[in-house]
Amino acid sequence: MEEIFQKIKQLRFEQGMTLKELSEKTDLSVSFLSQIERGTSSLAITSLKKIADAFGVKMIHFFEEPESLNYAVKKQDQKPFKIESSDSTYLRLSHNFADRKIEPFLVTMQPRQRDIELVKHPGEEFYYVLKGAVLLTVDQNEYYLREGEAIHFPSTLPHMWENPLDQETILLSVITPVIFN
Repeated sequence: MEEIFQKIKQLRFEQGMTLKELSEKTDLSVSFLSQIERGTSSLAITSLKKIADAFGVKMIHFFEEPESLNYAVKKQDQKPFKIESSDSTYLRLSHNFADRKIEPFLVTMQPRQRDIELVKHPGEEFYYVLKGAVLLTVDQNEYYLREGEAIHFPSTLPHMWENPLDQETILLSVITPVIFN
């Protein structure tokens, strides 16, 4: 995440923008933006999208350099990140390219981690349990999945997840639509 914070600050300086001006364009507070630039606050995807829009760049700008675009994602190039309001750690498993339709991740869920509310949004979600177990609620149906088991569902249905174990769970996740483009 530190690279993201540095890129935000760099873009702000390059565009000659003050924190106050960025605040006005994003509806995020000056103090919050300052904390982000210093790397002392976590950053939600929705807030990052507002910042990207204010700078006139795509969100992918914060995650990779265009000149290093490559179809292969080597282990040393994989950078874990967190999303605000989630204890999960995410690892992107693809680079950006034209007309990409899927977004693959590795998701590490903490022991006993649980969503606090059902969500729904456009797209589809696929999860394959690499380690541990996950309890998914999809449209009022519960699915308990162990290592080697998978689920695929339309994300327009209300859904949430839980790691019912006292150990971490690791999932291969593939979602649509693409969120980093």
